[in-house]
Amino acid sequence: MEVKIVNNEQELADAFKVRKTVFIYEQNVPEEEEIDRFESDSVHFVLYDDNRKAAGAGRFRVLDGIGKVERICVLKEKRKTGAGVAVMNKIEEYAKSRGISTLKLNAQTHAIPFYSKLGYETVSEEFMDAGIPHRTMKKSI
Repeated sequence: MEVKIVNNEQELADAFKVRKTVFIYEQNVPEEEEIDRFESDSVHFVLYDDNRKAAGAGRFRVLDGIGKVERICVLKEKRKTGAGVAVMNKIEEYAKSRGISTLKLNAQTHAIPFYSKLGYETVSEEFMDAGIPHRTMKKSI
């Protein structure tokens, strides 16, 4: 597996394909909520499996000096293989290289155990986003 910082149109298309598969087709998130106005302000990441097939994705923005980790997803058949950890590690590495010391994300509640294992702590009550329950989590890096 290899996680890349997106730097061309094909890699961005690959990241969007994974995001659409997971969020729009699997979780029924409306496309206009998934692909939003922040795409051009974000750094995108794409994970390729050993066959060079896009299998995971995520994006990163900086808001008021805090790194915002967003749109983390892995194709169903690649879950529980370390793919999600690889995406998160690459994003954290990128954030550190930019001098960011705090990260936050809005985790779907079913994914809280995954993020907790990576050192994130829940800092909000549950809220709904795109019809899915979430909680905000933070981590110092």
